[in-house]
Amino acid sequence: MSVINSAAPLARRDRDGTGTETAQDPRESMNVLPRPFQYPLTLLTGKPLPEQRPLRWTPTFHLVTATTSLVLGLLVSILGYALGGTGLLLLLPGWAVTLHGMRNLRMMIYHQCSHRNMYRNRKPDKAIGHAISSLLVIQNFARYSREHVADHHATGHMTLQDPTVQAFLVSLGMHPGMTRRQMWRRLLLKLVSPRFHFAFAVSRVLSFSKGSARSEKVIALALYGTAITATVLTGTWPALLLVWFVPLVPLFQISNTLRLCVKHTFPVAGQTDRRSRAYFTSLTNAIFIGDRAPSAALPAGRRALAWGRWTLRLLFVHAPSRYLVLTGDTVVHDYHHRHPRSTDWSNYLFARQRDAEEAAAAGDPNRPPYHEVWGLVPAISHVFDSLSVADAEEFNVNRLKSVSKRELFAAFDD
Repeated sequence: MSVINSAAPLARRDRDGTGTETAQDPRESMNVLPRPFQYPLTLLTGKPLPEQRPLRWTPTFHLVTATTSLVLGLLVSILGYALGGTGLLLLLPGWAVTLHGMRNLRMMIYHQCSHRNMYRNRKPDKAIGHAISSLLVIQNFARYSREHVADHHATGHMTLQDPTVQAFLVSLGMHPGMTRRQMWRRLLLKLVSPRFHFAFAVSRVLSFSKGSARSEKVIALALYGTAITATVLTGTWPALLLVWFVPLVPLFQISNTLRLCVKHTFPVAGQTDRRSRAYFTSLTNAIFIGDRAPSAALPAGRRALAWGRWTLRLLFVHAPSRYLVLTGDTVVHDYHHRHPRSTDWSNYLFARQRDAEEAAAAGDPNRPPYHEVWGLVPAISHVFDSLSVADAEEFNVNRLKSVSKRELFAAFDD
C-alpha cells in the first residue's frame, strides 16, 4: 500500500506499483523540472518542497477565489448554452469550474465557518455559513456545526456516532468483510445510479430544511424562487437545469462521494488505546497527487516515453482529481485534525509541511509523524482495505439506532 511516513525522506516505496525502493518521494523527484513549474506543482500535488516559501494566503483570498470560480464557471456555461451547436462543448469546462467553486465553498469555507475559524468571529462566520448552505442546499449550518464538532472531532471520531462512518455503512452500503474489489464495484455503481443520486438530492433538501435558521430559508427561497420563476417565464428553464443543476446535483454528489472515500481510515480491530493523540492522528492521511518523475538513468528512448506517460497522467488523471475532488485543503486534511483551530489554516499546504517537519524532528509521542498516500485511487483503496478488516461487530449497521440519533438521510452529508 502506498502510505508513507512523512518523517522518513529516504528509501520510500515508489508509487508506480512496482515495489521498488526509491531515494525520493514523488514530489522531491519533480525538483528536476524547471523552477517556474515548482509552485504550480506544489498546488497540484498538495506538497511543497522543503525549501519553498509560503504563499501567505488569507481566508478572504480563499473566499474570493472560490466565489470567482463559481461565477466564472456559470458564465462559461451560459455562453456555451447561448451559442448552441458545438458551443455546447463549453458546458464541460463551465461545469468543471463551477463545481470547483462549489466544492471549495463547501469543503473549505463552510467547514472553517463551522469551527468558527474562518474569521474567528461568530457573526461573519455564521452569515457566510448560512449563505453557503442556502446556495448549495446542504445540511443547515447550525446542525452541521454541532454534529461535525461533537461527533467527528471528539471521542466519537470514526465510531458509529461519526457521520463519516454512517455514510459508509448506510449511504454506500459497505461493511467490514467486504473485499476491496467489492467496495470499488459498489462505489462505481453508486456513482452512476439515478436512484442513489435521487436519494442523495432528497437527503440534501431534508438535511437543509430540518432545523435551518430563518435566514437560511429566506436566502434559499429568494435565490431559487427567483431563478425558477424567471426561467419559467422566459422559457429558459433548460438553461437553468444545464448550467446550475447539473454541477449542483450529480457532479457535486459524485465529487462528494469520492472525497468521502478518502477522508479517514477505519481503526484496527482490537485496538485498545483509543484516546491517545497517536491513535486519532493514525486515522487521517494526507492525500497527495502525482507520480514520481522518471529516472534520469533510463535510456533516452525509454525516458522520453516515461515523461510522456508522466505528463499525460498529470493532465488527465491527477489534475482532475485535485481540481474536482480533492479541492482546497482536503489534500492535507490530516493537518486540520491535528490543529482544527489553527490560525494558519489558510496557508494549509505550508502549515502542514512545517508541522510535519517539526513533528519528525521532535521525536515526541504526543506529536506522532504524519502519513501520506499518493494518488486518489490508491487513497480510496487504502480506506477500503481498512474497512475490510475492521471489527464487524463494532461497525454493525444494525447498531446505529442504539448509538446515534441522526436520521438516515443525514448520512449522505460529508
